This record gives sequence, structure tokens and C-alpha cells, in this order.
Amino acid sequence: MEQLAIFESMGNKIDRDSSSYKKFKVKFLGESFAKGEVMESSSYASDPGSATVKLPAPSNTIESGTERSTVYRCKKCRRVVARDENVIGHDVGGGESAFKWQKRGGKEGMYTQAPVCTSMFVEPMQWMTAVEEGVVEGKLQCVKCEARLGNFNWSGMQCSCGAWVTPAFQLHKSRMDAAYF
Repeated sequence: MEQLAIFESMGNKIDRDSSSYKKFKVKFLGESFAKGEVMESSSYASDPGSATVKLPAPSNTIESGTERSTVYRCKKCRRVVARDENVIGHDVGGGESAFKWQKRGGKEGMYTQAPVCTSMFVEPMQWMTAVEEGVVEGKLQCVKCEARLGNFNWSGMQCSCGAWVTPAFQLHKSRMDAAYF
């Protein structure tokens, strides 16, 4: 039923760029991994840093009505590691209070600031060699300079905002530069 609801929300067409489609696809990959099925690299998103993927030409002027695309690069070597299309959104969690011990039935935490995500979650991509090797959890490293960019865990992990994301392919914003096209 969930699959039909997603299909209906996409206007009865498969929209591979839809965030709900990507969430469903990653969830399906996680369930397949949990069952012990062999994951083919073709089921992962293409490598945005490969020579076959073309980046948009940078524009010097910002035209109204034109959508800008974001490309995320390794801070150390500037290799493209993700694009806007690869990012999977999640519901914002409770923030710092989600990590704090609380008595059952207790009052809400005293933190009033909105939680901010210090990282982003992406779909599994072909450059993630540790993911392709079939490891359950590990570090995500840049394929060019081997700088640590983030972590992954097929069982899920908690975001800095307090939300639990399953499966999780987390890239830290502090280890990447964002370029807008």
C-alpha cells in the first residue's frame, strides 16, 4: 500500500527525482540488505564525480525563476561527492533534548532552539566502496584523497537533530564544500 501511495503522490508516474521515491528506494535497499540479498552496484545512485556525469555550467547571474543546483565537494581534494538530487531529507528530531536522559512522563527539555542538522543523508552511491563491499557499517571516504566524509550504517543512525534515519548514509557538512550552479 505504501508503494501505491507514493506512486499516486508522484502523479501516477515514476519520478526518480522525487524525495518520497528516494526514501522508499533506500528503505527497500535496507530491507534487502537485512535479508542478506546481494546488492548490485547498479542499484546504487551513479557517481556524481565520475567523468560520465556532467555538471551544470556555472552561471554568473542569478535569474529569477531559475532553479539553482547544489554540488557537494570533498573539502580536501574538491572531488564531487554528491548533488542535490542525491540528498534524502528526513523529519527533524527533538534536537539536543533527544540525546538527554529524561524521566518518563517528565516535562519537555529546557532547550528552545530549533535543532540544526550538521550532516546530510544521501542515497547509497557507486563511489562508496565500503558500502559495495557488503559491510554493515563503516566510514565513508573520498575515493580520490581518502579523506573521511561521513559514516554509513544499514541499521540506521541518529542525526544531530535527534531524528533516527534508517538506513543511513551520512555525510558531514563540515567535511564538504557546497557549490551552487
